[in-house]
Order: sequence, then C-alpha cells, then structure tokens
Amino acid sequence: MSVNPIDLSEYGLSVDEVIHNATPARLYEFAIIDGDAVISASGALATRSGDKTGRSPKDKRIVVDAASSEDIWWGDVNIRLTERSFAINRQRAIDYLNTRSRIFVFDGYAGWDPKHQIKVRVIAESAYHALFMHNMLIRPDADELAEFGEPDVVIFNAGSFPANPYTAQMTSKTSIDLSIEHGELVILGTQYAGEMKKGVFTVMNYLMPKRGVLSMHCSANMSDQKEVSLFFGLSGTGKTTLSTDPQRNLIGDDEHCWTDTGIFNIEGGCYAKVIHLNPESEPEIYNAVQYGAVLENVVFDETTHEVNYDDASITENTRVAYPIDFIKHAQIPCVGSHPTNIIFLTCDAFGVLPPVSKLTAEQAMYHFMSGYTAKVAGTEMNVNEPTATFSACFGAAFLVWHPAKYAELLAEQMRRHGSRAWLINTGWTGGGYGVGKRMSLPHTRAMIDAIHDGSLVNEQTRKDPLFGFEVPTQCNGVPAEILWPRDAWPDAEEYDSCARRLADLFQQNFQRFSAGASEAILAAGPKVIPPA
Repeated sequence: MSVNPIDLSEYGLSVDEVIHNATPARLYEFAIIDGDAVISASGALATRSGDKTGRSPKDKRIVVDAASSEDIWWGDVNIRLTERSFAINRQRAIDYLNTRSRIFVFDGYAGWDPKHQIKVRVIAESAYHALFMHNMLIRPDADELAEFGEPDVVIFNAGSFPANPYTAQMTSKTSIDLSIEHGELVILGTQYAGEMKKGVFTVMNYLMPKRGVLSMHCSANMSDQKEVSLFFGLSGTGKTTLSTDPQRNLIGDDEHCWTDTGIFNIEGGCYAKVIHLNPESEPEIYNAVQYGAVLENVVFDETTHEVNYDDASITENTRVAYPIDFIKHAQIPCVGSHPTNIIFLTCDAFGVLPPVSKLTAEQAMYHFMSGYTAKVAGTEMNVNEPTATFSACFGAAFLVWHPAKYAELLAEQMRRHGSRAWLINTGWTGGGYGVGKRMSLPHTRAMIDAIHDGSLVNEQTRKDPLFGFEVPTQCNGVPAEILWPRDAWPDAEEYDSCARRLADLFQQNFQRFSAGASEAILAAGPKVIPPA
C-alpha cells in the first residue's frame, strides 16, 4: 500500500510501503508511531537528529567525472571521490533502504523562477526527513505532482546506516556523496536534516553559475516599494533573524539566485536557529513554530511538551524548519527585483569591526571574497565556541566553482544595477569574545532600518584608518560610542593591537586570491600600520 503510488524499481528499491508526498498530518502520524518524534506544545513536531547535530563538512565528497571535474574547485571544500566509492556507498544506501518495511518519498522543486527551477526527489526512511524536505523545498500541487516526471536530482537518505570506513576515500562512518553527472546525493552515517538542504544548494551552486546566474548564500527581503536587500553571512550571523522583518516582505532566509531579471529564492521554507528564541526579539520566527514545523534537537518538558529554548544541553544548534508562508509577511512567489542594498553580515569574535560600515565597490569584492566571520557554537560538529574563520563568498562550504567565479558574477550585477554595499558586525563590542559583549539585536535592527530608509546613505562618516571603511558617526537608536569600536573598548591601545592582528589575518587569507584580483580590489583591503 502507498500514498500516490510510485515505482522506485529504477533505483533498485523494492519496499512494501512507499509513502509519496504525504501531508504533514500523515507524516506526523508515522513519525510518532515510529517513536521518532513528539508533538510540542506549540503544535510543531519535535525530534532528534541522533549523534550528529550539525553538518559534517569534512565528510562531504564530490565524484570526479569527465563532465564536471574541470569546473570544480577541488580541495578542502570539494573533496574528490571515485566513481567506484560512490557506487559502493550508493549500493550500501539502497541495500539498507530495502530492509525497511516503509520508506518516504518527497518530490518538490528548487528555485521559484520557472526558467531555472530543478526537480528534486528525496527518498528516506524517516517521516521526519520527509516532512523537513516538504517544508524546505517548493511544494507541488496535485496537478504539478501528476506531471512531475523524472527528477533532476535524487537524494538517497540512509543516514541512520553508517558508511564503511574501509571504503576508499572514507575518513569516518559519515559520508555525504554527490555525483553531479548522475544527479544523485547519497547520505550515510548522519541523520542531521541540514545535509539534504545543503546538498540541494551545492547542486544549484554548480548549475546556476554555469548558466551565468549568481547563486548566493544569503537571505532577502523587500519593502512595499519593491526595494530588495540581500543579507550575506554564515549560519549564526543573523541572516534569518535580520531578514525576517515585520516591516518588510520576506523573500527567503538562506539561499537565492540573481538573474538578469532579479532574484529568486531557491527554497520553499526557512531553517532558523531557535537557541534563546523568544517572542519579544523574534516574534515572526517564534510564531512560525506551529503545526507543520519541525523542531530539531530542542529540550522540552516531558509532561507539558513546552520547549525550553534556552536549554543547549543537546546542542547550541537547535533548529526549526517551516514553510515560508508561515511568516506573515512572506513574499509569495518568492521573487524580487534587483537588490538596492547588499549587506554583508559578520560575527567578529575579536570585537574590532564597526557595527556598520559603508563599502566601496572594491571593498565589497574584497570582503565578499574574504568572507570573514566566526563559526558559531553548534553549527558544525566539534565547534563549541566562536572561532575566527574566513569563508569565501560567505559560504565556502557550499561553493563548487572557484570563489572568483561567484565574485565576478556579483561584481557584474552590482555594477549593472547600482547596488549599495554595507558591512554589519553582529559579533562583539567592547572587547573580544569572553571580554566584550555581543552586539545588541535592537541596535543592529536600528542600523538595518537606517540603511533601508536611506538615512545612512548621506550620513556623515569617519574613515577607519586601518580597514578603510566609512563609518557613520550617527545612527538613530544607536549610541555613538558603539559606532566607533575603539571608543567602546576600555583600553584603546589593546584595541589597536587586536585590530592590527585581525588586519594581518585578512591579508594572510587574501594571499590565495591575489593572483586573480585586480589592483583596485587588493588596495581595498586593510593596511597594517605598525605600532607607534
């Protein structure tokens, strides 16, 4: 018996019960029967992802094939896998799924622009994973599902079954393997649902630039006047929180593309961190934790099922996945015009960078390619406190081409459409991590509001002597001493020393891009000034 019968024999699958594009209600039922989840007090399905509560980037592999291998930025991000090892892992996943009495299939779309949309099929043993991708992909209606046809990408999620560490190129019992040529993703040894989401993004990060379309790790929103802002940044820097603005329409919280007609969201839902979530600071996300949403790795009261969002005993990386229309001000369809503002979000663990800075076009390219931030606790396995890092294009873990490919596309689009660029530090002020304090969310929101209403565009600025930023001297709702970070530190000389250290890290990191960067972009970086 199956819901919407579907033949999976072409994949080597023969399972008694195949649940195809089931409703959230049916998936709730199966998840509870299987003992994988409970219903939280808010109505969301609460579940656990097992031992892995974050992504495992060192276990991601891409198959070396004749069709795509010359395009790929091979190295620590895109690690080579042979066709043979992929075939072994794929068969391992198929064999395991065939031992299940019931599996789940979800067919959906990635990309709201029909011209660039791809079809994705998810095959998984868990109702939790099916509901997660029901939320994160664009959901077909009955007519679209009937005409869905052959998918462009198939995900085989056998995450509760390990990879064989003795298979060539395996370094653990976890492996996330992508074959671009065959359009297949195999997941073994991790039940963390984010691996499916980012697998689809990786595919789009290969396909879109090949078509001359910029794929971006960013969130996006739009004003009533149709002015669009993009928010670039790694997980934990505030992309979801800052783009989910009750005064603006949300286009998407994480993954977008920029074409010759505007931007579109890749996803059909949002994947938000919920650690310390409360209705006062993030009411839109808080209210989205309702029936149909999936809560991951949260702690709840066994009697009332009330979630304790401040409890990080399982992980700091507690999450919720929900359809984008759970946000009251969602822009449906999730498309927008060419961006007016490009906002780079960084979580500066050193407490050095200003909370808001205006960037020239060259500085924008420099900081886009640098992608400075801090890995925030819980986002990846074995990261327990913020650690300074550089992630090209604010998403190196998901790039497939060399970062210069994405930077060139961004520069071209910004020049063509006159987009303004800003750098926002959502990290520390008054000292580095462990000494200073995290930037106030209301202050950051006030700065974003001032960017959107245009008041910061012509505000008087002060030039940072080291980084070259133009730093506004005033911003409504923000204390002036916070705007100039040196003034917020109790010891100015200690600030200067730390700033020089960070500037040096920028310069060291950018050496790998120097051969392909123009003199103007190289000159846009920080100037290390020796101590007096």
